[in-house]
Amino acid sequence: MALEKKRQRKPAIVLTRTDHERLYRLAEAHAGRNPDVSEELLIELDRARIVQDAKIGANVARMGSRIRFTSDLGEDRSVTLVFPGEADIAANKISILTPIGAALIGLSTGQSIDWVARDGRLHHLHVEEVASPEVVDPA
Repeated sequence: MALEKKRQRKPAIVLTRTDHERLYRLAEAHAGRNPDVSEELLIELDRARIVQDAKIGANVARMGSRIRFTSDLGEDRSVTLVFPGEADIAANKISILTPIGAALIGLSTGQSIDWVARDGRLHHLHVEEVASPEVVDPA
């Protein structure tokens, strides 16, 4: 029951059609290797409102966006949301196939979400700012 309540309280998210299609294929392809995160990403994709690429707001986290967030751990971090092959923790590039990456996608400035880390602990983050990607490569 508590888990269901948390799911009902997730904030509304928006994705571009291109990100939605690419991320769906990615989650499906990684389901056997990384089932937990793939499932979380698929849940996020299923509940997202899909818009044409040109209609996405500048303050919405999408692939390539730079996102500044604060967390329940007292962190104030800026990360770029990337595909797995581009991930680099030292450069603050977070893969979409991580629990925090799946939680961030589609959120807008001012929204908050609870997410479960790989160690099973529940965390809370609040999006402070989103910077649009410089170039969106739909290929």
